[in-house]
Amino acid sequence: MGIFSMPSLGADMEDGTLVEWMIKPGDTVKRGDVAAVVETQKGAIEIEVFEEGTVHHLEAELGMKLPVGAPLALILGAEEAPPDESPAPPEPVPAPPSPAPTIEPMVAEAPPRPVAAPTPVAQPPQGHVASPAARRRAAELGVDLATVTGTGLGGAIQMADVEDAAGAAQAKTDAATVSAAEAVKPSPMAEMRKAIAAAMSRSKREIPHFYVAQTIDLTPATQWLESANADRGPSERLLMGAVFVRTSALAAAKVRSVNGHFTDKGYEPSEPVHAGVAVALRGGGLVAPAIFDAQDKGVDAIMADMRDLVTRARAGRLRGSEMTMGTVTISALGDTGAEAMSGVIFPPQVALVGIGAPQKRPWVVGGQVVPRETVTVTLSVDHRVCDGRQAARFLAEFERLISNPEAL
Repeated sequence: MGIFSMPSLGADMEDGTLVEWMIKPGDTVKRGDVAAVVETQKGAIEIEVFEEGTVHHLEAELGMKLPVGAPLALILGAEEAPPDESPAPPEPVPAPPSPAPTIEPMVAEAPPRPVAAPTPVAQPPQGHVASPAARRRAAELGVDLATVTGTGLGGAIQMADVEDAAGAAQAKTDAATVSAAEAVKPSPMAEMRKAIAAAMSRSKREIPHFYVAQTIDLTPATQWLESANADRGPSERLLMGAVFVRTSALAAAKVRSVNGHFTDKGYEPSEPVHAGVAVALRGGGLVAPAIFDAQDKGVDAIMADMRDLVTRARAGRLRGSEMTMGTVTISALGDTGAEAMSGVIFPPQVALVGIGAPQKRPWVVGGQVVPRETVTVTLSVDHRVCDGRQAARFLAEFERLISNPEAL
């Protein structure tokens, strides 16, 4: 028997809102099946189950905002019986106690009941005529008769005129209240920025960062990419970003001190490389879903995974495992932008590969200075698990791999 609970979908997540069930009682589920969609500060995320069995019942209702760890559903294993839900036997009813002797209370004479003060009656201003009932109703509702237009004979103000004026004033007040609430309601993007700020503040506060950078000749990779794309259509072409992810994954597989999670139990290195890819969302914000087992995938497979991740990230349909299981993150600035970037590590990871925009630079090749395409790679590392020598080894491996792109 297992309780399917609200997972933590990031170091900054405290709760989430259940917006869609993908399962129902009686369904058979297996590890990796999408069970529900949860709305967080970073958008809608599909969450998966991590056990096999049959859904016995759902614990949470749609629209509920639930903290991390709150039960969502009960899943029974293959041989498990449902929990005993028979009602508990009624508790015995104790015998009534013996009647107590009656004591006549002393009755004090009640004080005289105060007489309520009469409701003040609004007096019509000079030149306005109002019925007595209208004046009393105006006093009860706090309506200024000078603001009321009478519909009676000769423009006399009637009780209905007073009530209409009070209703119109209340409607204006309600509209102003709603407009003020909408004006201060935070936008989804503002909530995402708040989540990013919390995670990055925690990262810089708790992780002792250090940075190692190296500028690398990118010309071999650029030439190889042009050759590989020569006979491909636009939708099938490879991007340099896929080459960077593949190179980083292979280098991280060699240098295990940059690939894993730092938890309360200490550093837990990972055998597979689940490469987090930083994706900029339209309108602002950033997520870094993972490409699983990137060390075993070629550039074409990584390119396909990147296209899929970017599409689903911008549609708000990422999975919980993609948001939590990354072991190292790669963040590239693309073809334009700054030439170097020192990134902030995503907890509980221990390293981030920051790749600047490619730049034309004079470069020494065979004893001659020639123009070459270069890129600056900066590794942000957690000093609790890695030192400068290991970080430099990662960059050296990165350079070796990208200088021989046909072997990727």
